[in-house]
Amino acid sequence: MNRQIAGKTINDWIQQFPLLEQIKQYQPVYWENPGVREDLLGMEKLKADDITDAAERWKRFASLLKELFPTLQDTEGKVVSPLRRLDRYKEACSNVLKEDSPFYLKCDNQLPVAGSIKARGGMYEVLKHAESLALKEGLLKQSDDYRALTSPACRQFFSRHSIGVGSTGNLALSIGIVGTALGFEVHVHMSSDAKQWKKDLLRKHGAQVHEYKGDFSEAITKGRQQTEADPAAYFIDDEDSKDLFLGYSVAAAELKQQLDAENVFISEQNPLFVYLPCGVGGAPGGIAYGLKQLFGGLVHCVFVEPTHAPAVLLGLMTGLHEGISVQDFDLDNRTAADGLAVGRPSRFASSVSQHTVSSIYTENDDIFYQLTYELWNQEGIFLEPSAAAGLSGPNRIQEDSRLSHKAPDGVHVAWATGGALVPDSEREMIYQKGKQLAESK
Repeated sequence: MNRQIAGKTINDWIQQFPLLEQIKQYQPVYWENPGVREDLLGMEKLKADDITDAAERWKRFASLLKELFPTLQDTEGKVVSPLRRLDRYKEACSNVLKEDSPFYLKCDNQLPVAGSIKARGGMYEVLKHAESLALKEGLLKQSDDYRALTSPACRQFFSRHSIGVGSTGNLALSIGIVGTALGFEVHVHMSSDAKQWKKDLLRKHGAQVHEYKGDFSEAITKGRQQTEADPAAYFIDDEDSKDLFLGYSVAAAELKQQLDAENVFISEQNPLFVYLPCGVGGAPGGIAYGLKQLFGGLVHCVFVEPTHAPAVLLGLMTGLHEGISVQDFDLDNRTAADGLAVGRPSRFASSVSQHTVSSIYTENDDIFYQLTYELWNQEGIFLEPSAAAGLSGPNRIQEDSRLSHKAPDGVHVAWATGGALVPDSEREMIYQKGKQLAESK
């Protein structure tokens, strides 16, 4: 208790933020962010034009992606996911929302190619890096058909360059699958909590996987060091990447288009609540930023973290951002929600999310398993435990002193972050674990 964290003892921090006592004991908590803004005017780190630029880049790559990945034929090369209405799940599992208040699942678990939300950020940064290298080398012009990047000359050129990433799994899959498809040498640095099937799948695609006994922070630190030692290598930094962040942000416009198509329009009378599973913070942070640009004060973004790994919650609550880790408060960072098993938040994403996230709540692994089971039972949709985290959002929002009165009339969206590539044997284990927990309640 006398250990110093940023010049204060743990007791000092608990005295300043009493919620830390419950966090230290792995208890689920709900935190309301005092720094959230109605709008993002005056923010220096990003501009609305940055999102427009990212959207245009996705369009330029559509023809190439359609050629590289047959699963993108139906979407004309667009990396998009469906929006599913959860009427049966809502009726069975939520007693908060009014009968006509819709509850949706944004199915990034079904994103083509990489099968998770990381396809948005990881694929985008690989594509941007490939574009930058090819333009500089004179192998490409922005006016070209980007299928030119599959030419023998481009593939030979890319083979002389490598990409590195530190990951618990899903980001690595998106980068490994796309990077190797373009011809890059890909090195993935994975933490001990990464699933074996994800390592096996990466190796199948030709990526080189480096395993570490420690957690995500060790993997990303070692990966960064090794990559930066090679002048022909490029490191995709989940802790400090603007490009990853912007790749995710484009999803906000996709959601708006889908809501419009459902004749669901956001207003003061029908505010939008979006529940986003959160690891290092890049994916939920990018989406929240995009949503704030579109809807301003009409959207309320809520992050969800495991009780054993509330990295972003600690960073935002204390104001230390990446300067604090869950281990500083003796939390073990061990969770079945492997995609959220992060000890320290993203430097870049936290600096933005402090203004865009309305609140953060935590859940334990048993709840994650039960949520996956109930969703399968009611809707026939499979998710990884980490991807199901936001499904408890409409119930947990009752704890919010500022938002609970708005929730019954709102439009609610849980963002599903992964699951499409999970092997059948792993799916069965997750289902049975959730069933056992649900039936023992």
